[in-house]
Amino acid sequence: MEFAELREAIEKIDVVDSHAHNILHLDSSPLINSLCLAAAADALSFAPHSLAFKRNLREIAQLYGTESSLEAVEQYRRLSGLQAISSKCFKAAGISAILIDDGLKLDNKHDIQWHKNFVPFVGRILRIEYLAEEILNGVSLYNCIAAYYTGLEINPHVTREDAAIGLSEVLQRGKPIRIINKSLVDHVFIHALEVARQFDLPLQIHTGARQLIYSKLFYLYVTLSGCLSATCMLFQLRFPHFSRCSISPTPSFGEKYLDLRLSNPLHLRTLLEDERFTSCRFVLLHASYPFSKEASYLASVYPQVYLDFGLAIPRLSVHGMISSVKELLELAPLNKVMFSTDAFATPETYYLGVKHAREVVFSVLRDSCIDHDLSITDAIEASKDMFARNAIQFYKINIGMELLDLKARESPSCMSWTNAAEHSISLVRILWAVPKKRFDNVVRKNGVGLAFACMAMSSAVDGPADETNLTATGEIRLMPDLSTRREIPWKKQEEMVLADMHLRPGEAWEYCPREALRRVSKVLKDEFNLAMNAGFENEFYLLKKLERDGKEEWVPIDSKSYCSSSGFDAISTLFQEIVAALNTLNVTVEQLHAEAGKCQYEIALGHTACTYAADNLIFTRETVRAIANKHGLLATFVPKYALDDIGSGSHVHLSLWQDGKNVFQASDASSQHGMSKVGEEFMAGVLDHLPSILAITAPVPNSYDRIQPNTWSGAYQCWGKENREVPIRTACPPGIPNEFVSNFEIKSFDGCANPHLGLAAITAAGIDGLRRHLCLPQPIDANPATLEGKLPRLPQSLSASLEALQEDNVLKELIGEKLFVAITGVRKAEIEYYSKNKEAYKQLIHRY
Repeated sequence: MEFAELREAIEKIDVVDSHAHNILHLDSSPLINSLCLAAAADALSFAPHSLAFKRNLREIAQLYGTESSLEAVEQYRRLSGLQAISSKCFKAAGISAILIDDGLKLDNKHDIQWHKNFVPFVGRILRIEYLAEEILNGVSLYNCIAAYYTGLEINPHVTREDAAIGLSEVLQRGKPIRIINKSLVDHVFIHALEVARQFDLPLQIHTGARQLIYSKLFYLYVTLSGCLSATCMLFQLRFPHFSRCSISPTPSFGEKYLDLRLSNPLHLRTLLEDERFTSCRFVLLHASYPFSKEASYLASVYPQVYLDFGLAIPRLSVHGMISSVKELLELAPLNKVMFSTDAFATPETYYLGVKHAREVVFSVLRDSCIDHDLSITDAIEASKDMFARNAIQFYKINIGMELLDLKARESPSCMSWTNAAEHSISLVRILWAVPKKRFDNVVRKNGVGLAFACMAMSSAVDGPADETNLTATGEIRLMPDLSTRREIPWKKQEEMVLADMHLRPGEAWEYCPREALRRVSKVLKDEFNLAMNAGFENEFYLLKKLERDGKEEWVPIDSKSYCSSSGFDAISTLFQEIVAALNTLNVTVEQLHAEAGKCQYEIALGHTACTYAADNLIFTRETVRAIANKHGLLATFVPKYALDDIGSGSHVHLSLWQDGKNVFQASDASSQHGMSKVGEEFMAGVLDHLPSILAITAPVPNSYDRIQPNTWSGAYQCWGKENREVPIRTACPPGIPNEFVSNFEIKSFDGCANPHLGLAAITAAGIDGLRRHLCLPQPIDANPATLEGKLPRLPQSLSASLEALQEDNVLKELIGEKLFVAITGVRKAEIEYYSKNKEAYKQLIHRY
């Protein structure tokens, strides 16, 4: 489960554009008109100074391979011709179907048929005013009526008498006529709605900054003089192929006559609650910007309300686009959200609309995965729904369903929680095992109780340590994170689920390790628009039990050498079961092999968002220990199981990501170390804070028996390129050019560490490096032990690393003071206990 998978899935979707407009002849569509937000001519001179204009122009120039200037792009368009640039834009956009509203009165526009040269399916959206034109058959008064704004607070009970009075007032004002009587507007709107209801036609309604009702619509009523049946017959007989109905034309975000106070979609509630129209289907267009939250609310409580997030993309800033879509998805069901470009006049507007929509939806869904609202699988399915499947079903578009993998929705879902039959599960593990019925009825909403003291326990004593400020008084709630609910592969009638610590349901406890990682990750995202990915290498020993002189001993099952085939053969069956179980748990295994110790092995996991990576490490440890136990063996991740053998680490590989791209890696070969500037600053922060990080990632005295020179564990405070004797190593894995590095590895991380706290500390250190713009020292390409006296040793004991941690105000601030105090208190308890009990480390194999 990686975000690269999500990005790839979104990029491959053949998009359905649910609302767009005709492209004009090239000489009638200067690019500036379609890239700016201003409708008025006197505002066009300011348009090139907007964020959206600058971004859109730059991206079109990149598509065409020209300089990023309006003149250069326009020259390319003229030389290439409309056919060529349209073909290029539609191909790059990846659009499978377009619904075109051709009711805008535009000079030199191409007809519907022309657009079929570039897209497999082109449908037509019927505007009410277009139908009026057909009925009126060229009445001269029709062309004199101008557009105006009335707002969305429609009165569904307006009378014909009120409408007639309104018409009389409008006509008395003379030409050019502007309809300013709300009763007339509402009356015609209601009649149009009744037509749509009779023929099951969905209605697209402009809301937010795009809301208006076009006066040509109202002339339909004036001419027919109440003869609604004539309108219905025209729908049925003259336009039998229409499956859509749109109310209103398309002005720009920049229309200065629009009164935003009247365009809030909440004004539609009276209409939506009218019993006559509960069976109608409404689509609120253009994300209802700036009322996206209100639109989301309506879609969540009214079954007949659907949403569309076109136009806000790409006309807003990047932040604006992301915020608008996030607000839209806060409450709205994912199967009620659709996409459109609202493109018009030029093919470039189609390209930009789709391009930015893919980027924005990826960003929004990625954040939903990071926040554990969605699994990767959920996010991929949601993207397919929003970009294509919802529109195909809603508008009944006649397009090959297999093209968009609709069958996948009907097949058993690969959800992040259980695939087991409901009746087969008896217990759910959330620290304790809970009967499934109680879990579903009580625990999933209210959690289970846990004493405050549990976050103050050391590895040796099941009681609160001194100086943690946590005691036996007080209780939290372990709230199950349902996105982590899994069937246990080795216990088919049980499930397990990870949990968050809450003071009460919905209120996170500041001591919660998972919350600490989310909190620090949010700082990284908010301040630098970065996310950290992580992938762990898990080293462990497999031991068997012997009885000697009446005493129990655990010894290696063999003594095969590093990476030997015979060493792997000895436990191949067990590993096959482990890998199969991890696959079931959605944990990606990249490779596994025999390590250097006697019966020591390593499992390397795929990288993913750090919050998922920490969860995956928990699942992996549980899986390895459980399946080993099933085979009569004991698997231990203890840092130094035997003082005379090689230690075990949980090396972690880290990279920085932005908008789905690895930005730790340098963008070109000019970088000194093959990494980007942000990559260097982040890693420099980690290196600078490494002595104090050790108190969290190497949390027991036994950890420091592993971190010794000449053991590939990193004993000196330095870094190197592909140098396995340093604690921080930059890596150039297969597929990465030699002059670049894609990630860095921290070796000073072991199996006794809480992975969420460890990654939180590392992220905090990296944030400090970014804030201070730290630079790396020169890399070490030799064995650091041969440079004795030239490089500082990392702390050689837990006492030394704890001292460094206590002086580290950066980690204290970012991790949280109360949690920081608890960590230091537990570390003091570890030091005291193991200093008095020299052989006690041997019991750690039963805990880790």
